[in-house]
Amino acid sequence: MLTLSKTQQVLIGVALAALVIVTRGHHFASINHLPSASLAVFFLAGVYLRPVWAFPALLALCAGLDYAAITVGGVSSFCVTPAYGFLLPAYGTLWLAGRWFAKRYSFNWKTLLPLTGSVAVAASISELFSSGGFYFFGGRYMETSLTEFGARLVKYFPHQLQGLAFWMGVAIAVHVVFALANGQHNVRKA
Repeated sequence: MLTLSKTQQVLIGVALAALVIVTRGHHFASINHLPSASLAVFFLAGVYLRPVWAFPALLALCAGLDYAAITVGGVSSFCVTPAYGFLLPAYGTLWLAGRWFAKRYSFNWKTLLPLTGSVAVAASISELFSSGGFYFFGGRYMETSLTEFGARLVKYFPHQLQGLAFWMGVAIAVHVVFALANGQHNVRKA
């Protein structure tokens, strides 16, 4: 089980919020077009942040950034449709998976299997909510089919997974560095 002090959680929460601000799409603050960290941030918030209010706070941050990007930043509103609400279960799936993983966490190699599994399953379900919601309920495609949706998943989901894998790799590296610095050096090999 992962336990952090309130101060540690606040610092992690600020870092996660900053990561969303810097990488949310290509709105206005991205550094050389880093991949969006939103998916990883919701998973990591589930892992590290105990207060339930962290989830709606991150949702509000993302919605606020999207609103600002469209109204002030000149970003296209193409993706803002009635299906925008499907981001709630999409991000919620990742957050819940992070909370599930946090209960199984221990600082050893065996933790990588439930981590990888929970991220992969949550990312897949999240993609079905977000892309499926947009494709079937967004009003941008008049004629929809499961075949076409499957082709779109094959085309776009790998890119989402790459970004998620990148940020999860960064998070794992940072986590290991801090854990070792705090004396958790008795890593058991699986």
